[in-house]
Amino acid sequence: MEGGHPPASKTEFTECWRTTWKTPYIMRLALSAGIGGLLFGYDTGVISGALLYIREDFHDVDKKTWLQETIVSMAVAGAIIGAAIGGWMNDALGRKKSILAADFVFFIGAIVMAVAPAPWVIIIGRILVGFGVGMASMTSPLYISEASPARIRGALVSTNGFLITGGQFLSYLINLAFTKAPGTWRWMLGVAGVPALVQFVLMLSLPESPRWLYRENKADEARAILEKIYPAEEVEREMQALHESVQAEKEGAAAGEGVLARLKGAFSNPVVRRGLYAGITVQVAQQFVGINTVMYYSPTIVQFAGFASNQTALALSLVTSGLNVVGTVISMCFIDRYGRRRLMIISMIGIITCLVVLSGVFFQAASHAPRISNLESTHFGGNSTCSAYVSAPNPGSWNCMTCLKAECGFCANKVNNCRGRGDVQKSLPCLFSISLTHN
Repeated sequence: MEGGHPPASKTEFTECWRTTWKTPYIMRLALSAGIGGLLFGYDTGVISGALLYIREDFHDVDKKTWLQETIVSMAVAGAIIGAAIGGWMNDALGRKKSILAADFVFFIGAIVMAVAPAPWVIIIGRILVGFGVGMASMTSPLYISEASPARIRGALVSTNGFLITGGQFLSYLINLAFTKAPGTWRWMLGVAGVPALVQFVLMLSLPESPRWLYRENKADEARAILEKIYPAEEVEREMQALHESVQAEKEGAAAGEGVLARLKGAFSNPVVRRGLYAGITVQVAQQFVGINTVMYYSPTIVQFAGFASNQTALALSLVTSGLNVVGTVISMCFIDRYGRRRLMIISMIGIITCLVVLSGVFFQAASHAPRISNLESTHFGGNSTCSAYVSAPNPGSWNCMTCLKAECGFCANKVNNCRGRGDVQKSLPCLFSISLTHN
């Protein structure tokens, strides 16, 4: 248990199915704790759709991109703090209490966002849910690994990763479901508190991690939990493994072997050092490829592609989150057959290709979009320009997205000549010539 969990294989998933079918209590432990991954995924995806409607309700958010970025990124900032504190809480209070605390903080954050009267309150709520996500994201896999049989530990911990991508897909579905509801973004963000509440209730009836209990000299309680997880003939062996693991940890602490000393020992071993470099590089690269940015702003990106409708943008964003789930399932099924390295190389080639294409499209769209001029748009006359633009109280503040959302779908500019609406002259200079489906 001290050494973590091995990667899951196809054989292990088969064994996991057989074991959990005979002992449903094991799957109950894994799924209850795995809801922490669902919270992580939901929080990642929900803000992408909610941000569209937050911008409509708060003028400052719509006009200030730094405010939008702050609302999105504060959850990550809270998660950093939550993950840092979560390590101490896991050792001091136990895995179960840490998960309960994470659920409580996440639930409060969701309520704060749902009732927020101003953008700065939304930011506070985002910090709180991020704090809860940070605690849960490191505690849930730890609890699952310590409360599951060694032979199927990798498969059960993999459920946490699956629930993360599943939570992202669920968040897009929830966003799409509330596009017509009064309050829109308040419901989208508030619903996040439901899985946190469900996990809180479920965890109340579940035991503490047997390893943490053994560390706290509660061997009898640890044995009682192991008897529910393992067959009778394996309980004694697991108790002995717990004893050896905890004893080695205590001896290392008594000898002054802290975290720095263990890191020094790891780097002194060439094999361990090479593996550590590879693992760290993969984790860093996974964040820097930009997938989180795509997930956070997916509907906004779709709108910049020319789909002005919020519902259409959210529906098309389901493709991204859906493929994310499919990729998780594929990796779980084929990682043992084709290996980690081959799947990693294939996925990185796909990521790099898609990011290059995305960057090129953004650059071309920005470089070919002329500025909107009040004079050029209005001097054609009432029947030759966009009526929504002419009647707008502040047409000078219009941007490309405002034009797309207008009924006519274009703003005049002498730089380009293109086709406008059917009731407009074909030679009318305009910025956009797009067929749109509006709400």
